[in-house]
Amino acid sequence: MTQTQQQEFDHAIKDEDIERAKLLLGIDAPTSIDEFYREASVDGIRNFARGAGDDNPLFCDPEYAAKTRWGGVIAPPMIFSAMSKKMLGDPIPEDIRKATRGLFSGIHVFVSGQTTEWYQPVRPGDSLYGFGGLESIEEKHSEYAGRSIIRIIRQVRVNQRGEVVVVARIILIATERQKSRERGKYMDIKPATYTDEQIAEIDEIYAAEKPRGAEPRYWEDVQVGEEMPKMVKGPLTLTDVISFHSGGYGFGPYGIGAARIGYKNRQRVPKFYIKNAAGIPDVAQRLHWENEWSQSIGNPMAYDYGVMRECWLTHYVTDWMGDDGWLVRQHDEMRKFNFIGDTQFITGEVVGKRMENGNALVDLEFRCTSQRGEITAPATATVALPSREHGPVTLPVPDEELRRKAVQMLDRHNELIGKSRK
Repeated sequence: MTQTQQQEFDHAIKDEDIERAKLLLGIDAPTSIDEFYREASVDGIRNFARGAGDDNPLFCDPEYAAKTRWGGVIAPPMIFSAMSKKMLGDPIPEDIRKATRGLFSGIHVFVSGQTTEWYQPVRPGDSLYGFGGLESIEEKHSEYAGRSIIRIIRQVRVNQRGEVVVVARIILIATERQKSRERGKYMDIKPATYTDEQIAEIDEIYAAEKPRGAEPRYWEDVQVGEEMPKMVKGPLTLTDVISFHSGGYGFGPYGIGAARIGYKNRQRVPKFYIKNAAGIPDVAQRLHWENEWSQSIGNPMAYDYGVMRECWLTHYVTDWMGDDGWLVRQHDEMRKFNFIGDTQFITGEVVGKRMENGNALVDLEFRCTSQRGEITAPATATVALPSREHGPVTLPVPDEELRRKAVQMLDRHNELIGKSRK
């Protein structure tokens, strides 16, 4: 076998890895890390919202929020991406852990989107704990990507009262696509530039944006086919990425930190640190803010986080629905990169209305479209709205099996906490 053939074999998806991965199906394990926020606060909620460019007073102004149906500040829907407290629990059985070690090693894996369902608001004083695992695994073939494996990872967040707050099903794709085929695919893309007139056009959209706020959007007033107001995000700058991190997104499993904290993290996950041109070890994650590093792995410039666009998409919906609405479900897909300098225009329309379990629901389709005219992130959502005939929104209820599981996981956590204190 030649060196090239050996490298291709090393980057191939192996049948044995697929079979080993199936051993994890249906096994829930506790999330054993602390995210940026372990407990919600008025300031933390405000900072997270503002980090994604969201100044909705329901999230940011306690005096305003006190007069809403919620009686106080609640967090933006995507707060769970930056908020989780280490959960104690029973680990994956040792035989399965050993059998699944090193799964899909050397294979390109990326997150292509997720489906999220919300059940409870996050309020100041709340903590979130997480658990989850592999929900499904599917094999696919295509001419370009070759063999690929699609895994759905279910993540559940539960608050300190044992209530299910959110369930996210994250789409992970592992593909055999070779580096020689990957590199350079986007290198012909040039950095975006803008005239004063173009910036003025973007500013006009910003000036017209405002959250629905205290004026209820009643279900009866919404018509299928009506267009939603346009929102803009961008042009994307390094400042936007810094603001997003300052708001709380910390990429918990790996983490970033300064000075001694960064050193300790480098000892914990040394493979996550790669030397820069000056010979300094730095996080691989810097492809989101360092053009040189991003270019070295085949991208023309740095680009955003998918989670950032998910925050933008939920911002679009919460602005539209108003204080009395509830975002029930959102499905989104990250189809294209959003490079530094790009602008995303968010547009959408109402595609359905229905009654379900006493709630008046509206179905939406919307998307981020870049200044190049490319749809980078299509999405759908279901929103519960107040109804003149049927009354205010009631929060969705997760199925009984999930509620029992959440209580069991939290009870086990509290039991282990109690034992550790003796």
